[in-house]
Amino acid sequence: MEMSPYTSQGYGVLVVPSDTSRRDVFRRIAQRPHVDWPAYDSTPLYDQSSLTALTEDIRTVSRIWFEHSAHNSVEGFVCQYPLSYVEFNPHDQYSGPTRYEMPQLFRAFLLKEIHGWSHETALVQYLRQHSETRRSLGFDPLPDQSTLWRSWNKRFSADFREAVERTARTILINAQNAGIAIPRDPERKLQYHNDESSATDPDEQTVLEEAAKITDHVSRVVFPAFSLDRGEGCEIHENAYWGLQTYLGLRERLAANEGARSFVYESTRDRTPLGHAHRKHIRDLSIDQMREMYRQAITRLLNEVAETEQFFRAGVVAIDITEADPFTGDRAGHEDEIIGTKEKTDEYAYQWATVQLVGNAVPIVLDARPVRKGESRLEIVNDLLDSAEELVHVDNVLMDREFDSQHVLEMLSQRGLSYVVPKRMQTSEKAQAKRLLQHGQDRYETDRKLHLGKNEWHETTLIYRRKENSEHDDHRQYSVFMTNRGTGHLTEYGYRWEIESGYKSIKRFMAATTSTDFGLRFFYFAFACLLYSIWRAVDLLVQVELIDEYNHSPMVTADNTLTLLKKETGIG
Repeated sequence: MEMSPYTSQGYGVLVVPSDTSRRDVFRRIAQRPHVDWPAYDSTPLYDQSSLTALTEDIRTVSRIWFEHSAHNSVEGFVCQYPLSYVEFNPHDQYSGPTRYEMPQLFRAFLLKEIHGWSHETALVQYLRQHSETRRSLGFDPLPDQSTLWRSWNKRFSADFREAVERTARTILINAQNAGIAIPRDPERKLQYHNDESSATDPDEQTVLEEAAKITDHVSRVVFPAFSLDRGEGCEIHENAYWGLQTYLGLRERLAANEGARSFVYESTRDRTPLGHAHRKHIRDLSIDQMREMYRQAITRLLNEVAETEQFFRAGVVAIDITEADPFTGDRAGHEDEIIGTKEKTDEYAYQWATVQLVGNAVPIVLDARPVRKGESRLEIVNDLLDSAEELVHVDNVLMDREFDSQHVLEMLSQRGLSYVVPKRMQTSEKAQAKRLLQHGQDRYETDRKLHLGKNEWHETTLIYRRKENSEHDDHRQYSVFMTNRGTGHLTEYGYRWEIESGYKSIKRFMAATTSTDFGLRFFYFAFACLLYSIWRAVDLLVQVELIDEYNHSPMVTADNTLTLLKKETGIG
């Protein structure tokens, strides 16, 4: 039901923020890692007229804005958000002189959308009754209903109207998340023009059409986080490089040279990169640059899915290490990078570590890093958790037995995190398992102190659990887990299968290479992690749109998403 513009709930009281509180907000934004404001200045894929960048900027600022104790008014944010850097002219379909400027109208229609008014008459009545807001918007005189109607329907482009609607929804969600009173509950779905209500059991064509719209939107948000820093005046658009990288992930075992030759024919672009040029630009990036770009992209992706009720920000993460296919070439000079396999065979392989959301959350890879010779598991886990906790609220950490280290477990406890980690069975654990087997006991729990050195100890709980249908008839029938939160968290360890199944898909998305360049190898892995994460995010958003819930079994396939991304990056 449309709200009256005369409701007396305080929404119309314009609270003008102070210079001090505004400085506090933008200082916090400047100090946040993986966040750039304004977005157009962070990537060659955006400019000052980019609506995606504008929406992203308002999302970034509004989240921090409403966390400030002095900012408790949605209307105050709409009137005070800085728009001087935004170029509105490309979205203005009027060519002659006009009385009202685009920034004024943008703010006015944000207010209309925030209040949920269907007609411009309600907006006019509201502004007539609230002189401070009217003056803040610079309306003198106040536009009439017909002027506003023409502005929305004739002057604004369709993309600009959609940006207003999407931005208003984002402001409402961020205000609501901060506990600010808002005029209406936001629709926690992405909205598109000409959407029609879908059947409860959507057919494949409906799923693909919805996935196409969402993939288009997500790709416009995520890919600008990547930049090759090629300088000015380059003839080949940077999107072509990310298009080629996505294309390489479309077919298994496709290398850059062969892929670039095919890409020439399948791309709709006039100019596409050659394989050697593509590899050179990637090799010019440092590992730190690659990881920073990845984290920025994932930050943007999380911001999109976080505006749905089905996304769980607080949750469980799994940390694991995966290895590339065994390396069969000459690794001379690369012994610190091609370090071996986890199973301690006589083979060698590159290794990569990741931290991924598991459990009830959509399984997005939050961060990835290479593993070098000499790096401790403590160092790796610390690094990945620093990234993860910048992005989401972490409750519980799941790891494989290769992270069975008292120092890792102590660090997790000091962070206030719970953990579940399988323990390698030493002599005492084997003896205990034999006693349990003799007594026919399926489960056993005991406290244990692990020595940290210098008379310091880490206290943990060992849980013995008998495997069902074990092929062994001795102590190997039991698994031993360590946890600092009791048996309740042990059931969550089953979520780790998601990271293993995720690795299979990630490797499916990787371009092939025989290069020993460590940076190039890592970039191929990280970009595959990004494509995997985009797939899972698109699938969540499609499910929310079509069935209003999220099931872990994907409705959109990985191939669907890659094919759609291929189109969005200029291929086919």
